[in-house]
Amino acid sequence: MIMDDKAMQRAIARISYEIIEHNKGAEELCVIGIRSRGVTIGKRIADKLSDLENVSVPFGQLDITPYRDDVAAGGTDELTDIPFSVKDMKVIIVDDVIFTGRSARAALEAIMKRGRPRSVQLAVLIDRGHRELPIRPDYVGKNLPTSHSEVVKVFVEEIDGSDGVAIFG
Repeated sequence: MIMDDKAMQRAIARISYEIIEHNKGAEELCVIGIRSRGVTIGKRIADKLSDLENVSVPFGQLDITPYRDDVAAGGTDELTDIPFSVKDMKVIIVDDVIFTGRSARAALEAIMKRGRPRSVQLAVLIDRGHRELPIRPDYVGKNLPTSHSEVVKVFVEEIDGSDGVAIFG
């Protein structure tokens, strides 16, 4: 394991504090997690922000499948649940791992179709490098240099039964 449950908790807390510091609080912030594990991590960040700042930080989940450029066209937004307007909000997109940057690009496109946010920031638990697009996360839990052949897997209690990060391959 590259990260155990305690290391994940510390990374999520650190990301949350960095978000608050950068945005001078949690006012006008919203958090949108990319399905599937980005949703869980995003929810934890939104809850931590709400607890730390004593405000309600809106949370939504985004299915980027219809917006991806590396899969066949089609799909719907039926798994997307963003129950608030992103217009004039500071949107924090959350994903578990950033690799090529294509998921983040798809998430940007999906969010922009819903309105014009004041700003969009990207938080990831793991940055493994190898970008194909000029996209860089604003908040990173852990930088984890990998080879192209390796696979980084994030485990979350809510889906997998335990928290952790491992490399395979």
